[in-house]
Amino acid sequence: MGRLLGIDHGQKRIGLAISDPNKIISKPLKTLLYSDQKQIIKDLFEVISMHEIEKIIIGNPVGMTGENTDQTKSVMDFVDLIKRKIKIPYEMVDERLSSVSAKRALIAMGIKTGHNKSMVDETAAAIFLQHYLDKINY
Repeated sequence: MGRLLGIDHGQKRIGLAISDPNKIISKPLKTLLYSDQKQIIKDLFEVISMHEIEKIIIGNPVGMTGENTDQTKSVMDFVDLIKRKIKIPYEMVDERLSSVSAKRALIAMGIKTGHNKSMVDETAAAIFLQHYLDKINY
């Protein structure tokens, strides 16, 4: 049984989250620093092979009323890169408020989010991946 990989794509960092093999629970995995596209693809291939990823779930940063944002274009360019370089299925999901929820959850655990931005990114990915898992399991 393969796992799902959640990707929260940002300008400086890419937060990753992973599902369990039964696709019931998600958890933060790691954060990649955005250096260049070749390195990101190499890092993603490593994660995909190490964790037997069968599908990628990519957060789509739409605005509160469903409109595209400045970040939407950047994510769509990233999705085009994924389509060209990584030959496993992917799906885009609404990631509205996942970063806000991630910050709140981390603060509730006593973690300062200002110095732990990478934790926010991977936690945000885990949040929208969990929403996706909940949706497919019901």
